[in-house]
Amino acid sequence: MRPEPRPTRPARVPPARAAAVLAAWVALAHSPAAVAAPDTTEATQATPVALAPGRDEAFAVHGQLTYVEQESSGFHAPYRGPNSLSPDQGRETADATLFLGVRLWRGAEGWLTPELDQGFGLDDTLGLAGFPSGEAYKVGRRLPYLRLPRAFLRQTLDLGGPRERVEAQALQLDGSRDRDRLVVTVGKFGVGDVFDASRYAHDPRADFLNWSVIDSGVFDYAADAWGFTVGAAAEWYTGDWTLRGGAFDLSDVPNSPHLDPGGHEFQVVLELEHRHTIAGHPGKLMLTGYDSRGRMALLDAAVEAAAAHGGTPDPAAVRAYRSRLGAHLTLDQELATDLGFFARAGGAAGNVEAYEFTDIDRSAALGLSLGGARWGRGADTAGLAAVVNAISAERRRYLAAGGLGILIGDGRLPHPGEERLLESYYALHLGAGTDLTLDYQFVTHPAYNRDRGPLSVFALRLHAQF
Repeated sequence: MRPEPRPTRPARVPPARAAAVLAAWVALAHSPAAVAAPDTTEATQATPVALAPGRDEAFAVHGQLTYVEQESSGFHAPYRGPNSLSPDQGRETADATLFLGVRLWRGAEGWLTPELDQGFGLDDTLGLAGFPSGEAYKVGRRLPYLRLPRAFLRQTLDLGGPRERVEAQALQLDGSRDRDRLVVTVGKFGVGDVFDASRYAHDPRADFLNWSVIDSGVFDYAADAWGFTVGAAAEWYTGDWTLRGGAFDLSDVPNSPHLDPGGHEFQVVLELEHRHTIAGHPGKLMLTGYDSRGRMALLDAAVEAAAAHGGTPDPAAVRAYRSRLGAHLTLDQELATDLGFFARAGGAAGNVEAYEFTDIDRSAALGLSLGGARWGRGADTAGLAAVVNAISAERRRYLAAGGLGILIGDGRLPHPGEERLLESYYALHLGAGTDLTLDYQFVTHPAYNRDRGPLSVFALRLHAQF
């Protein structure tokens, strides 16, 4: 069973209302209270430079606005369950964020990011393990509401090596730092702000949209229902290597908007990164692993309990304190000045219920990102990615018995298969920090169900930043 009740679903937003909502958000973006900046999680590109003392930026205000309209096609759907995807539907999401940064003392930055959110994902963000919009959270509301996704302090301790310039952007003050350094982040932020940061596929406001493209599908990272948590992370940069580690609060129950404070249920994440150059083109390889420690159900135990007492499997009835482990590899490689390649592959324990992210036990993804200089549009970007998601035998039995996952559950699963998807996008730069993106996704075997689909998902994204 889902630990939280699904929000009441309004009727599909008609085009006139969607236009009105978009106009209101655009007006907000041009007011002093609105904002825009790519919420990138990868470190700013830094180059060796000699800086005069006192050059470091003291404070900064950045902002971003993102609107996404997403539509699904009709598809074969002979039956449905509580978490099934519906054919022929459309939903929209919008958010506006302020990024407020201040330099507190040498090497220390504090950041607050108040945000307004509005809208829903397709079927209240249900129906696909690789969900098609990273801008859709597991909660939604018809009217805009205020949140504080991030409130953190970052301390950088210089350890030597060449001095690098750091360009100003959202979540990063303009300044300088040593190549070798220790960085400690404490407070409320996203695990993806520090870990699993691909240069080409990590930001649903600027590149791909699908959950299992922008992050590894097996990375069941600690987070509330909006994707943020409380914890601490440390990064040690030395030469071409970086070692990262962190500890974070899990939700109080799986897929919950509420965190479990005090470290009673927590996650430890480790990541080793190596940066390299091949034929003059930079790249990096990252190995990321995690251990979630919390009250989780063994899937076979939930199925056995349901068979003994009747009804469908209920994970809450058999939860006990245990671990869920997972790991994945990420490769980023520039192939040419304007062409980049990325790939991710990994697995997670499939005998335990998924806790925070989505219902994926094995995942492999690869893709390309191409700048538009070749056709005279240097600020444009095009991307293409393919993903295969799979689940364990235990999760197949659980879903076949009528169990519900974090995002999926058709009530039965007589003919399971791998969930496969293809995503392509074109981001058209309109000038003044504004981009309009057309996105298309094709999915076969949605929710690992060969009886349903295939389907297409179309999206229009407007993103502005300053």
